[in-house]
Amino acid sequence: MRKLYCVDLSEEERAALLALTQKGKVAARRLRRAQILLLAHEERTDTQIAAALHVGLATVERTRKRFVEEGFEASLAERARPGRVRRLDSHQEAFLVALACSDPPEGRAAWTMQLLADRLVGLGVVESVSDETVRRRLKQTNSSRGSKSAGAPPR
Repeated sequence: MRKLYCVDLSEEERAALLALTQKGKVAARRLRRAQILLLAHEERTDTQIAAALHVGLATVERTRKRFVEEGFEASLAERARPGRVRRLDSHQEAFLVALACSDPPEGRAAWTMQLLADRLVGLGVVESVSDETVRRRLKQTNSSRGSKSAGAPPR
């Protein structure tokens, strides 16, 4: 049997939630959690709330639980999502950009992503890195990688 978490809002909390639901720009998940808490305060069942708001039953249960165990603000806030650790730190990215902007190896017209990745490993900047990681990092830096038009004046 599941434990039922009772949502009992103070007048200030209820007023804050009502104001939040009437604002023009609010993150969708935060708005949905506010609506869940308001309906839970009206003593609606989890099933009724889930049906009314078109959310999963687990979402309603999880929101109630966070309110009871962690408090008002925590029940509305977005939790940090675990992600993969970045392959390149800021210093390594700076080195990559400088390398990509340098002259390509002898016999090559331009750097390829694989050449850049191999050079980073060869120089000991990183232990290992894929050409796809190199491509994504360069794309985020707006690097031109030494294209012919990079030094040309704007038209």
